[in-house]
Amino acid sequence: MEKGVDLIEIVPSATPPITKLLSYDKYRYQKEKEARKERLSQKTVGFKQIQISARAAQNDLLIKVHQLEKFLNEGHPIEIVMKLRGREKYNKDWARQKLSAFLKMITVENKIISEPKFGGRGMYVQIGKK
Repeated sequence: MEKGVDLIEIVPSATPPITKLLSYDKYRYQKEKEARKERLSQKTVGFKQIQISARAAQNDLLIKVHQLEKFLNEGHPIEIVMKLRGREKYNKDWARQKLSAFLKMITVENKIISEPKFGGRGMYVQIGKK
């Protein structure tokens, strides 16, 4: 007389091994559901990115600062990318001054995670909340 139940080994490392009588399909479904829930609850730690231009107007930079402060208050680390075009790439001192001026506009307490670096199409720096 078959009742649709299986003998499932729950903890094979225990002595004696722990087993249960239940439907294998139901057991597998519950395990997949737990794995899916665990995967969704994991928080990925990635940088929020703010892109600015070296020639941006003051008000445009203030809008970027407001967005950046919102991200910092939420606890996200931020990567600020300053896009440089053409001859701007070769004037590194000028670009550093523009980036430091932008960093001084931030009112929220922050710390620099990685120093400003040149790479790709411009300059970038990573900051986080203190």
